[in-house]
Amino acid sequence: MKRILFNVMLAASVFATAACDSNDNNDSTEQAEEINEDNLSESMEDDAEFAVEAANGGMMEVKMGELAQMNGSSADVKEFGKMMVDDHSKANEELKSLAAQKNIMLPTTMGNDMQEKYDEMAKKTGKEFDEAYVDMMVKDHKKDVDAFREEANDGNNADLKAFASKTLPTLEMHLQRIQAIQDAMK
Repeated sequence: MKRILFNVMLAASVFATAACDSNDNNDSTEQAEEINEDNLSESMEDDAEFAVEAANGGMMEVKMGELAQMNGSSADVKEFGKMMVDDHSKANEELKSLAAQKNIMLPTTMGNDMQEKYDEMAKKTGKEFDEAYVDMMVKDHKKDVDAFREEANDGNNADLKAFASKTLPTLEMHLQRIQAIQDAMK
């Protein structure tokens, strides 16, 4: 009984400490990065950072895709939004499974920077939304393609490199598609 009580008190203490720390930093992405820095070997840090950013970006793609389906006016934008939800949900699940195998902590919610972008986009509708969303998706997918290509070529962990290599063609296709939508809107 004393051991159970001790374990409960220890867990409460750890939880309270974590709660205090999270008051200083309530960004899920930054919390995941800090945990990974503390718990992973140096050789895994860059791969873990890639995984955290990929998860953060993937969550944003899904949320923005849902928003595009609601707030967009163009059929192309709505269709692209659906593709984002479908493709990035699948990639997010695969990344979660891989991260769990590697003991990599991923964010559970979008980082504050992504949440701010989402909140700003949620205020827009119609053509204004379409233009802002398309511009954002072009910039975001250029950045994603570069990050996934870098991990595929230079990552240290074979499984994360394979994930990046497997996902890269889909991201390149997304970039081509959103650039075509952008060109058609001009």
